[in-house]
Amino acid sequence: MTSSFPPYSTGSRYLVEEIRELKHSKNAAILAHYYMTPELQLHTSAGGIADVVGDSLALSRAATTIDAEVIVFCGVAFMAETAKILNPQCTVLLPDRAAGCSLASSITAQDVQALRKRHPNTPVMAYINTYAETKAESDICCTSRNAIAVAASFPQDTLIFVPDLYMGRNISVPIAQATGKKLILWNGVCEVHEQFTAARLAATGDSFPDAEILVHWEVPSDAAAIALARHKGIIGSTSDIIRYVEESTARQFILGSECDLGAALRGMYADREFITPCVYCPHMKRITLHNTLEALQAVGSIAQPAFEVILEPDIQQRAFLPLQRMIEIG
Repeated sequence: MTSSFPPYSTGSRYLVEEIRELKHSKNAAILAHYYMTPELQLHTSAGGIADVVGDSLALSRAATTIDAEVIVFCGVAFMAETAKILNPQCTVLLPDRAAGCSLASSITAQDVQALRKRHPNTPVMAYINTYAETKAESDICCTSRNAIAVAASFPQDTLIFVPDLYMGRNISVPIAQATGKKLILWNGVCEVHEQFTAARLAATGDSFPDAEILVHWEVPSDAAAIALARHKGIIGSTSDIIRYVEESTARQFILGSECDLGAALRGMYADREFITPCVYCPHMKRITLHNTLEALQAVGSIAQPAFEVILEPDIQQRAFLPLQRMIEIG
């Protein structure tokens, strides 16, 4: 679904036109995550710069089929790494190489190796919000959208899930119900979603008692359970949330996720009201129109290495298979 956002300012419009011209001349494509600011999420068909806008799974799939020599990834480092792993012949640029992720940083390759020693013969399912070195030590990757299907693909009755503790607790219930499997969890958290505490969601819910609630899997499990006990709604992935809004007859929703997902939802469903206790991801917000333009300007110049995603060949090759398995499952 294409979002519709308010018009660009005069200054932003100048940047957008420059980016669009450079995309054409450099044979480049821009992939943008739903947590980007609205001006980065606007699709080319609506006068913006993004060729694909989506969640992690949609962007991973797009990275395998994109018809361009250069991918500029408006997201964070693990997402750009994923695009490079899945499309190794492509030049992948990240507008700000310091755009990291607290969750991805919470686990290392050595941590996965240690988990395997403690739990031999237990498959490792790595959330896509991990760096390439972690993916390379895993059996399969998953996103918040396909975690249950990925878990069901293994014959073993126990799986290691890394690194998100809260997501692991939340998905362990439907996974157990659907497959009978148990998850061994790691103690990693997202610095954005952990802020959606039970008290915070309850206070917002008290102010909007008739609103339905939209909670991401990465929100603390106690907060999600309490919120959904008091309000009709959903806990799920970004795509689950978008689909739920599309199918719901409600006109008012409380969002428990990154603030600019609320902006995306407002663009998709202008007739609905989205109440967002605004929590921004500081890493996502490092990506701007200015540095996206700078990344494109650097293509073919001595400045290109400052933006280019380069991975160790061995890590890149070993990380490919877990991602490929995930995409095959869907």
